[in-house]
Amino acid sequence: MTKKNYSPVMSAKAARRCGLFGISLLAVVMMSACNSKSDESQSDNQQITTKMDFLELTRQRYSERFFDSTKMVEQEKIDRILEAARLSPTAANKQPQRLYVLKSKEALQKAQSASFSSLYGAPVVILLCYDLDSVWHNQHETLLPDYNSGEQDCGIVATQMMYAAEEQGVHTIWIRGFDAGALQRVFELPANMIPAMMLSIGYPSANSAPSPKHFERKALEEIVTEL
Repeated sequence: MTKKNYSPVMSAKAARRCGLFGISLLAVVMMSACNSKSDESQSDNQQITTKMDFLELTRQRYSERFFDSTKMVEQEKIDRILEAARLSPTAANKQPQRLYVLKSKEALQKAQSASFSSLYGAPVVILLCYDLDSVWHNQHETLLPDYNSGEQDCGIVATQMMYAAEEQGVHTIWIRGFDAGALQRVFELPANMIPAMMLSIGYPSANSAPSPKHFERKALEEIVTEL
C-alpha cells in the first residue's frame, strides 16, 4: 500500500495538542476542533458564540500539579463540568460512565490512601468509573478478545471535562496512579463499578507552572500517516 504525504488540517492539529490519554482522547479533541470550525461557518443570525478558539484552549491547558487547596471551585462551575460529562459521546450511546465527586476531607483521604500518585492538593477530585453491566462489547474483535468500551468512554468523558474546566479558568490533572481494587474497597463500590481514572480539579496556586515536558510535541509527520 502506498503511503501519501500528510497535509495538515484542522482536526490533525487538534490531535497534536492532545495529552497522553489514548486514542479516544485524540478523537474527542479532533471532533471538537471540527465542530468549532463548523460553528465558524454558520451565519451570524444563528447567534453562535465562541468564548475561545478551541485550538487556543488546547494550547493553554496544562496538567496542574500545584493546586490552591484553600480555594474551593464554585458549585456552578462544577455543575458545568459535570454537564460536559453527561453530554459526552460514548460507544453505542451506552453511557456507562459513573462519576463520584469527592470534596469532603474523608473522601479525599480515602482516594489518596488507594493511590501511589499524589492528588496534588486539589479541593475537588472526580472519580470516573464505568459500569461493566452497561458498557458496549465488540463481539467481533480478534486482537483484543471481549473488548469493552469502558476505558475509552471514560477517556472521552474526562477529556470533555478537562476542557469544560479550562474554559472556566479551572485547572485539572488526569490521574491513573492508583489501585482500582483498593478504590473499590475504600468507597465500597459494587464489583461491576470499575474505577478508570481520577480528575483533580481546582484553581492554580502561586507556584503553578506547566511541566517542561508539556511543551514537547511530536511533529505531525511522526504521528499521522495517510493510507
